[in-house]
Amino acid sequence: MISGLRGRLFIAFVAACLTSTALVAGIGYVLVRRAILQRAQDAVLIDTRETLAHTVPGDLTAPVPERTLRDVATALVRPDRYVVVTDGTAVVATGQFGLRDVPAGLTSRAAQGLYFQRVVIHGTPWLVTATRVQGRDGGPLPLTVAVFASLAKENADLNRIQSALTRAGALTVVLAVVLAALLGRSVLRPLRRLARAARSLGKGQLTARVDVRGRDELADVARIFNESAASLEYTVGELRHLEATARRFAADVSHELRTPIAAMTAVTDLLEEDAARLPADTGTAARLVAEQTRRLGALVEDLLEISRMDAGTADLTLDDVPLAALVRECVTTRGWADQVVIEIPPGLRVRLDARRFDVIIANLVANALRHGDPPVRVVGRAGLEVRVIDNGPGIPDDVLPHVFDRFFKADPARPAGKGTGLGLSIAQANAALHGGRIEAGNAPGGGAVFTVRIPA
Repeated sequence: MISGLRGRLFIAFVAACLTSTALVAGIGYVLVRRAILQRAQDAVLIDTRETLAHTVPGDLTAPVPERTLRDVATALVRPDRYVVVTDGTAVVATGQFGLRDVPAGLTSRAAQGLYFQRVVIHGTPWLVTATRVQGRDGGPLPLTVAVFASLAKENADLNRIQSALTRAGALTVVLAVVLAALLGRSVLRPLRRLARAARSLGKGQLTARVDVRGRDELADVARIFNESAASLEYTVGELRHLEATARRFAADVSHELRTPIAAMTAVTDLLEEDAARLPADTGTAARLVAEQTRRLGALVEDLLEISRMDAGTADLTLDDVPLAALVRECVTTRGWADQVVIEIPPGLRVRLDARRFDVIIANLVANALRHGDPPVRVVGRAGLEVRVIDNGPGIPDDVLPHVFDRFFKADPARPAGKGTGLGLSIAQANAALHGGRIEAGNAPGGGAVFTVRIPA
């Protein structure tokens, strides 16, 4: 989930809310704490200063009478304050604190004026104020006063504020989670619709479109997707139309050529039979014309077969046939029996279209005899895997990916031979019609290997 867009949106939104809440709460707490403590210490300092100004006589001399020390301490005492008064010799304390509880640094600075320090004593916060009392003439009197003011009430207020901020932060986190979920859903819903449409488009459903809702960036993306899909649908439609036209043209031309080629073949066969009685040049020409006419006829038949394959009109007539007998009949009728070694178990029977499988084996063996060296081995085993192996030099690595391409020539400079350049393509198409495939490779000891695999 974290690696997904929804997870990243969720985490980013919640993190942003947490960060902003923590900053606001932290800054607010610091400001409130400062204000509360400032108000408390100002109240103590002002009260201490005014009380000392009205209570302490301006003509005190050391040693200060104990009664005066007590009067000063009593005047400064409050319900939440304790006082320690000393003239350097005698000490009067009104509560639980003594002179030793006054911070050392605060005692040394008391001679310079009224100073304070916040301390924690026995787990309770206190504001300690200390000063050396000044006389009316501005000179210091032999009297030092320390006031311990409790900050327990302020601390309790701050604790309540902190608890309230914590609850508010927790509520903010819950709201952030809910809002992040709603935001992620609202953002990802159009993306899911776009993904479904793109998936349908990838499967070939060119009419897939996305509903455009709103005017935001996602709506712009949906609009662009629809425009691209419409353009793709138009382009693919045009290409399919052109492809269908080209296939129909090739099929029509091939069909129309069959009749004149049949007539030409009959005539050239007669000329070839009489070539021995014709002058040498004329006989050679007659034989060449007869051979090329037969090649042209084979090319037309292959083009018709390819056209049927491309148009999807080719079908299968399945039957249980003995594989070894089928292969033997294929090579025997074509005069290859002395050049082909068949290594197929005699009792192996397979279910396939005998005519189309005959085309597969015939094309593979013819290719092996044309480009390799005999004997050609045809090896079969259960599960319908047939290998056609020759003893030639093999297939170059750069040629292997293209051996099933139509009219492909490994060497463009090589003149056209007896083949049509469509045999392997037709063999692969017939294997695919059975739900199988043909793989091309090289044997470890040399020679090309074509493996036909058809599912049982």
